[in-house]
Amino acid sequence: MMNTLTTWFKNFWNDEEGMQTLEIMLIIAVIVVIALAFRKQITGWVTSLLQFGDSKIMEFQQD
Repeated sequence: MMNTLTTWFKNFWNDEEGMQTLEIMLIIAVIVVIALAFRKQITGWVTSLLQFGDSKIMEFQQD
């Protein structure tokens, strides 16, 4: 019984099939943490980009 469990655990540990999923999940988690940490800076940057776009649209409409 113990030998079977040890063999199963070794096979499970060496199985690399799920590694890609784990790596992607870790990358997404890091991106989410960074986004939460810099939330105010990111929203300020996006707001300034949208305001810049709005001002350029208004310039083209007035011409």
